[in-house]
Amino acid sequence: MAIALIQGASRGIGLEYARILSSRGVQVIGTCRDPTRADNLKSLPNTQVFKCDVTKEDDIVNLSQIVEKHFNKLDLVVNSSAILHPSGRGETRLKDVDFNGLMSTLATNSAGPLVVAKHLSPLLQKGNGLIGSDKFKGNNKKCHAGILVNMTAKVGSISDNGLGGWYSYRMSKAALNMATKNLSIELGRGKNRIICLALHPGTTDTDLSRPYHKNVPADKLFSANFAVSKLLEIIDGATIDDTGRYIAWDGTDIPF
Repeated sequence: MAIALIQGASRGIGLEYARILSSRGVQVIGTCRDPTRADNLKSLPNTQVFKCDVTKEDDIVNLSQIVEKHFNKLDLVVNSSAILHPSGRGETRLKDVDFNGLMSTLATNSAGPLVVAKHLSPLLQKGNGLIGSDKFKGNNKKCHAGILVNMTAKVGSISDNGLGGWYSYRMSKAALNMATKNLSIELGRGKNRIICLALHPGTTDTDLSRPYHKNVPADKLFSANFAVSKLLEIIDGATIDDTGRYIAWDGTDIPF
């Protein structure tokens, strides 16, 4: 059985990953800061829920120990939790920036996923290639073990930034993209290689983006189900040759 861990699975895109994967018969490990408030997640079949605050390394270490003890491997990890800014709105001007807001956003969106990779990559290296199109074949140079997905955003592209603003969020996603690229190099070595992807879901109807929906054309605002279904098509078709890519929901590459 394939085993997938969704970090930040209690709502939005993370919950939809858990919903779709569990319906496929994948064993889902869903994490969130407060499992007592995650009834929708706990109601899913083939799903176990554990506490993990991505900004606390002790939580991540504890999670890795639980997963190792009870599952011994992972085939997919999705880092999904993110904040736009602690205030709920992005900074449109430099004078809106404050140190605490910036650090909080970077901790959740950039540092947290990297520390998750640190502690869960050994379990991904034990994966059987059950997710992705290149199945595990020992020393086959094209094979992979597990897949690591970092949920990013197009506004994290430095090359594509023509509007400015959203300092904390843009910086945090650009940093996450760099972390993903670094991980793809280090974890792409050896025989138990991990595919590392930075995926952009498009503008999705979630709590994070809801304050800005009035500026989004109706045909450009996606449901969580549509966005995650498209992203899973990318994940299902991924090969080791895709590792390190920064990919939009429609399969196109986004410039770093």
